[in-house]
Parts: sequence; structure tokens; C-alpha cells
Amino acid sequence: MSPVQVRDYMILAVEHVADSTPIGEAIERVLQSRHHGFPVTDTNGRLVGFVSTKELLRARHRAEEPLRAILRPGTYTASPETALDDAARVMFRYGLRDLPIIDAHGRLCGILSNLDIVRSHFERATPAKADTLKQLLSERYGLRFSYHRGSVPLARLSPTQWKVFEDELEGRRYELERGFAEPLLVLEKGTKWILIDGHHRALAAREMGLTQLQAFILSSDEPEKFSHFETGLERTAREHHLTGLEDIEIDRAAHHPLVEVTTQLLRRVDGIEATRVSEADE
Repeated sequence: MSPVQVRDYMILAVEHVADSTPIGEAIERVLQSRHHGFPVTDTNGRLVGFVSTKELLRARHRAEEPLRAILRPGTYTASPETALDDAARVMFRYGLRDLPIIDAHGRLCGILSNLDIVRSHFERATPAKADTLKQLLSERYGLRFSYHRGSVPLARLSPTQWKVFEDELEGRRYELERGFAEPLLVLEKGTKWILIDGHHRALAAREMGLTQLQAFILSSDEPEKFSHFETGLERTAREHHLTGLEDIEIDRAAHHPLVEVTTQLLRRVDGIEATRVSEADE
């Protein structure tokens, strides 16, 4: 398998500024954006540097001067063909949030953020889940299974999880809005599309008005034989009367286990502080 490249995860629509842009205008643009700085290009679109928010604010008294007056020439870059893991190492070693991507002529053609790196690790973890499930199904039913990646219609998914958490749905909506769409894991059995992993993702996408998502789709190489078995997942769905995503309960009171774990220390600290206040009052 060929290594994953930067082109697979870089963002093509890059917000950047020209080296002739007045410093004051660049400050206004960065303050109105979510970025911590901008790649800087010349009149031919070639990358000449990167200017950070800190550098802009230090030069705020020079608002009328062009960026080239304060720009440090050169910056770390990668090409679309660079292995993603190599680009990640560069970003880690030099503490970079964003890595400009240039073509063979030095022109800016994309950007890779540390969030794109995180997204890639999540997405690349899903095939490992598919491999594990394929092996488990093969051992359980004595049949051959395979999988491929493709789009699945949300309206046809048969859920196997009867409850999701509102706080995790919020997180999944945030991810989907920003282009982070970790593939679902689906088992195809006859006309059924059994949703195995990704219930929060699927429900969040449905609430956002999406009609399909990418998924790793497992299926038996011997479908007729497999049709005679009722999987444990199908039994769970039948026992909880689950036929579609609309049948999933949304728990708006409890926290998703992930949130419970990550907030334990915070709650414990709050508890200690509350105890100290109580003792002081006495």
C-alpha cells in the first residue's frame, strides 16, 4: 500500500495575503478570521513567507507599510507528494500549527494544519477496526468476508445502538462542519445496511441534513449462506425495536463516557475547592 500523502489531507482553499498588503489591513483580516497567521505570496502566487499574529501586532504602529517590510523570508513547506507522516514530523519538531504546501514552481497550492493530521489518524484507524471485525465474523460464522470503502445512505441504515449522548452529538456536529468525517463501519447483509460503528456521527449528519456518509462496508463473500444467520447485532436491534436512526434515543441528561473520563480531574479539583470554602466559612 502506498503511503498517505499530504495531498490526501491538505486544504486547497488557502486564505493568504500578498507581500504588498498593508500591515494594518493584514491585522484586520487576521482578527476577523480563525487563523493565527497567513502564508504570504508575491505577485506571481509564489510563497515568500508566513506572517504570524504576534508579528503583525508587534508592527501595528507601522500600519501603512507593506508586509514585505517585516516579513522574514522563507518558511517551512511541503509538497503535495510529501508523505503525510513526514510532514507531521516537521510540524511536531518545529511547533507548527500550519504547514504551507507548494507546487514544483513554488506557488502556494494548499495548507496542512495540525487538525488535519489529527483527522488523518482517526480516519486511518477505521480500517483497523474493519480488519478486526472481518476476522471476528469469519471465525464466528466460518465464512469469508471482505470490505470496501463507499458512500452509504443514512435513511437505509439499521442501527444497533439504542442510545446516544447529546454532548457527543454536539462534538460530532462540530467535526462534520469542519470536514472531519471519520468513515462509518457498516455490515451489508442482503438489503440491510447494519450500522456497527458511528451512531453519533450518523445521527449528527442526519440532523445536519446530510443524506449519506462515507463508510467501510463489510459483506460476506458467501451472501446466501450468511443470510441464514442472525447476528448478535441484528438481535440487539430487534430486541430494542430499532429500524432506523430515528429510533435512537438521545440522552440529554447524562454525559458520554469520554466526557466523563476527561472531566474527572476538573470535578475533583472543584470538589476540593468547595470543601476548602466550606471549612473557611465554619
